[in-house]
Amino acid sequence: MAKQRIVVMYGGKADEHSISCISAAGVLRALDTDKFEAIEVGITKNGEWIVDGEDPRKWNMSEGLPVVEKTDSSKDVVLDVALGQDGFFAREDDGTLTSLGHVDAVLPVLHGPYGEDGTIQGLFEMMNVPYVGCGVLASAACMDKHYTKVLLAAAGIPVAPGITLDVRDYDAASEFAAEADEMLAAVQQAGLQYPLFVKPSRAGSSFGVTKVEHEGDAAELAAAVFEASHHDWRVLVEQGIDAREIECAVLCPKAGEAPQASWPGEIVLDKRAEGDDQFYDFDSKYVNSDASHVEVPASLPEETLNRVRETAKKAFIAVDGAGLSRVDTFVTADGEVMVNEINTMPGFTPISMYPKAWEATGVSYTDLITTLIEGVLR
Repeated sequence: MAKQRIVVMYGGKADEHSISCISAAGVLRALDTDKFEAIEVGITKNGEWIVDGEDPRKWNMSEGLPVVEKTDSSKDVVLDVALGQDGFFAREDDGTLTSLGHVDAVLPVLHGPYGEDGTIQGLFEMMNVPYVGCGVLASAACMDKHYTKVLLAAAGIPVAPGITLDVRDYDAASEFAAEADEMLAAVQQAGLQYPLFVKPSRAGSSFGVTKVEHEGDAAELAAAVFEASHHDWRVLVEQGIDAREIECAVLCPKAGEAPQASWPGEIVLDKRAEGDDQFYDFDSKYVNSDASHVEVPASLPEETLNRVRETAKKAFIAVDGAGLSRVDTFVTADGEVMVNEINTMPGFTPISMYPKAWEATGVSYTDLITTLIEGVLR
């Protein structure tokens, strides 16, 4: 039987470029090569699509953050939208185009804007090319934390209290100091309790997130909003929740089927035991291996774990999810579950929560990738 030919995409224009590269490296190393032939398409930070570049299987986070770059051997990828699954080409040095062959499906291992936000999903819809993951609506809505909360609240799913700021008209020259009192008044009017977490609405991997601890400190708030504005003009100011952060992997490989939920897991921040006032930032996730570890299932009563699973599935359905998502929740001391955010293309390295959660639930990394791909094949 002929192997299915799968375009595996990685890199991209988002801040999460290097995380995408590491996720793709893990996926490609684990891919069942008896069933699938990978066509590796990297996207540079400038948005150029290439093939025959550096082999992503060699990338390892311990050796630094990898970047997709053009090489002497790489070729630009050119699409002919009208040809659909036969519309992928490589541009040769003389300008001629060479077909990359029939593409059975695309696995876009892309995080953040231009990959996880519905843009590339819309392109594949236009080309009528099967792809793994959520569609245009869910991808766009879940990339934007503001609209995620709007959809979840409408479905009756609890979310953290907060406000959303449009900072496009703020005074960047003063680093938003000119709007500091206005922002503080908005926080007070909303009755938000400290600490606050200030975050860009459309970014991932904790880029631009700041913890604001001093109640009434307008300057500290303004500085946090200014930091978030480097990543998005829409900024969320959310009330910190006194709860544990519990993550649940949701899987729905075939459209129309009921979603499945893994055993929920927890990222344990090891330095908290040393009195370090730490939250799960970029370094904790990807750089400092001593900062945290994954526990699946999380150390919670089974009743609470199942409540998280049911909430995760309900949230997935509320945003019209498909394929996969990681639903991040807060679980309070009294067992209340609220949704923090939904990641439609979560980190996919072998040690990331999504594959680790499914491994603990009985689905291996390779089988998980196979299930996702086979769910969209025609």
